[in-house]
Amino acid sequence: MTQASLNRAWVVLLGSLGYALALGWGLYQLSREAPRLMPATAWTESAKPARGQLLSADGTPLAATTPEGKRVYPLGVSASQLVGFGEKNPAQGLDRGLEGLERDLEAQLSSGQSIRLTIDPVVQSLAEQALWKGIASSKSDWGTALVMETSTGKLLAVANGPAFDPLAPRKDPSIDVSWRNHAFKVALEPGSTIKPLTAAVLLEKGAATLDTRVEAPMYRKIDKWVINDVVQHPKVLSLRQVLKYSSNVGISKLAERVSKNTLYEYFSRLHFTDTSPLASTRVAEPQVRPVRSWGPVESANATFGQGFLITPLHLTAAFNALANDGLYVPPALTEGAGAETERVFRPEVARAIRQALTEGAVSSAKVPGYVLGGKSGTAQVVVGGRYSADVFTALFAGFVPSDVPKVTVVVVLYRPKGLQIYGALISAPVYREIAAGLLSYWGTPPRKQN
Repeated sequence: MTQASLNRAWVVLLGSLGYALALGWGLYQLSREAPRLMPATAWTESAKPARGQLLSADGTPLAATTPEGKRVYPLGVSASQLVGFGEKNPAQGLDRGLEGLERDLEAQLSSGQSIRLTIDPVVQSLAEQALWKGIASSKSDWGTALVMETSTGKLLAVANGPAFDPLAPRKDPSIDVSWRNHAFKVALEPGSTIKPLTAAVLLEKGAATLDTRVEAPMYRKIDKWVINDVVQHPKVLSLRQVLKYSSNVGISKLAERVSKNTLYEYFSRLHFTDTSPLASTRVAEPQVRPVRSWGPVESANATFGQGFLITPLHLTAAFNALANDGLYVPPALTEGAGAETERVFRPEVARAIRQALTEGAVSSAKVPGYVLGGKSGTAQVVVGGRYSADVFTALFAGFVPSDVPKVTVVVVLYRPKGLQIYGALISAPVYREIAAGLLSYWGTPPRKQN
């Protein structure tokens, strides 16, 4: 067995062990707090029904209520920001949900209805372990990672960090945001992760191919606004190289081959303006200006993910359209919540973009013997009405595997403060570790190296 195979085995072993330990502790707590959970048939019409359970896809309880009325979370910190928490009432246990799914599904849960989610507890644990490690090493304020099943839109993991204990005394929520489901609740600029989608629009409309070349100096000026590139590159780039070198100048110049109305139309078809992409829970509202207010600067900025805000969930679902051969499938969090897909790009367009992202993927996103690819992004954050020189969001969006994707993975690290702040250097390794764990979990053997 190669060292890479050993590393992948360790990743999935640690993730499975973490899940097993969390489950074991939860079962111990359940057995200590209550010999049994009250079955639904035990309630009479005059009695208040026990609050419904939240279950993972395999039936593992994520939130349950003991006969004494105490709300327990068997997996502890795992998926805790997604599940949420409720009001602690000594007389009645959990009286009502205050945050997360405990709040958003209050009507069903309070009536005794149990709800099964799409979350795979092993995938959730793999994503969390990789994310928490990335947050610590980059000294980020917080982070999130989503794993979305390509063909169904099922969210297999919604990881957030730092870790949060839903039963611990809560701190000041304005200072300690570890309770927050950042994946759904925070709208942010997606940065260069948008460039592959802009490129797909160009291919879809026949305005360019991956070999179309453009003059791309290290900066360009539009009105009084200067657009800069970060990575040194040749003066003339193909669209394929624009993606590889992440050229803001190159993508903004090539995108002038389509109208701003066309770009906005595709942003809309990718649901960037959708205020409710999930039926089961609340999501922060995107902030995308109406196209009528787009001038030359706004149009250029939009091509590389600047000047508008979307949540990590919106980004994951949009990027998944490239994974799903051009079909947009709405994200799903509860079992049975299927929805119709929408064709956004032709299959050959989506496959061409995936191939370009595989060929141009940064080394920190690769696992030897496997086909992986995606796009990094580093977005400046607006502080006090101006783009900050110190506060950034580091992102990576990719596919596993990238030739015939089974899942789409998005990683976001907010305000890294270590020596490295770029998505290619700190978010891509988190994606790589999640990918390695998934490939081991699925039992996918490496391909022979030529």
